[in-house]
Amino acid sequence: MRPLTIGRLAAAAGVNLETVRYYERIHLMPPPARTASGHRAYDTAHIRRLAFIRRARELGFSIEDIRALLALAAPSRASCAEVREIARTHLDDVRTKLADLMKLERILGETIAHCSGDPAPSCPVLDMLDGGAKPG
Repeated sequence: MRPLTIGRLAAAAGVNLETVRYYERIHLMPPPARTASGHRAYDTAHIRRLAFIRRARELGFSIEDIRALLALAAPSRASCAEVREIARTHLDDVRTKLADLMKLERILGETIAHCSGDPAPSCPVLDMLDGGAKPG
């Protein structure tokens, strides 16, 4: 296979070109080989790794979790128990966020229901955002 340019790598993995550069800067992506003229030369291993990172980000894993998962994905380091613990912790975080969002939905829904939309000196939504504090 012919080496890929950074643009072709980004397109093949479904990410932005600047994303590739960022992941290289933070050492999430290994440095690519260089052509004689100094251009980056990527291969299929880079595509797989970048796609892995993209999918993990889509699922909400943090950069540090992804770094750990990539290390654990190495053949000599494979540990399903450690991967499971990272995923379990992330699932707990997702569930907490969902509970917070459902609470937020309820509060906003109740507040909006009390708002007539008419011009008035007092607005339930603004009052709720203000924490009920009145200047005085």
